[in-house]
Amino acid sequence: MTSAQHTRTRTAPAIAVPAWAWALALLALFALYLVAQDDGAVLASAGDLAHEFFHDARHSLGMPCH
Repeated sequence: MTSAQHTRTRTAPAIAVPAWAWALALLALFALYLVAQDDGAVLASAGDLAHEFFHDARHSLGMPCH
């Protein structure tokens, strides 16, 4: 055996990510956007309950909203 054979490194096989995982990640990012950025513009048609839910979620995540 030569020294070049001893120094060969193995690479990890590529991991295939299923399509549902990408869709779930995009949905989670959109939910984070709603929590972080919405100040009534997106959820105005949903009513006060949705606005208060996201307002409280901002407080629980430590995001400033006032």
